[in-house]
Amino acid sequence: MKAQLAEMEKEAAKTAEEDEEMPSEDAEAVAKDEIDSRSVYVGNVDYSATPEELQKHFQACGTVNRVTILTDRGGNPKGFAFIEFLEPEAVEHAILLDQSELKGRTIKVNPKRTNVPGLKQTRGRGRGRGGGRGAPGGYPYGYPMMMPPFMFGGAYGFPPRGRGRGRGRGRGYAPY
Repeated sequence: MKAQLAEMEKEAAKTAEEDEEMPSEDAEAVAKDEIDSRSVYVGNVDYSATPEELQKHFQACGTVNRVTILTDRGGNPKGFAFIEFLEPEAVEHAILLDQSELKGRTIKVNPKRTNVPGLKQTRGRGRGRGGGRGAPGGYPYGYPMMMPPFMFGGAYGFPPRGRGRGRGRGRGYAPY
């Protein structure tokens, strides 16, 4: 029994060491915020621009750690990039390059922002008075509506007499 207890204590100590080695979610969030504070967004980047050209353009601001040009699923550049610097002071210098020209295009430079989940809350579709299709309120298209009699053709919903459109007796309302 003492041997089992000693073995369980060893396993508990081993698990505690592994927990210390693995960063927690809070530590990852802090590290991401710290990286974002050293990064800038660069917009209106020419599609033929390479990471080396962007690094060369921003090297006067400070040491460039990483250049990321975002691409779509086909591998084509989207026209913007993120540049991460080694020191946070370089962001202030990089912002001074806003409205500068790179490969014939005027680029936009802003500090990188961190998205906060759940910050943008929009009003859903079909939540007004009466709701949308199948929404609470019971009206199928969002509001109660009574069709005027002329939309049905004749008086009280009956088709008009005489010649209408097409062959035979009236086939709906045709004012011309």
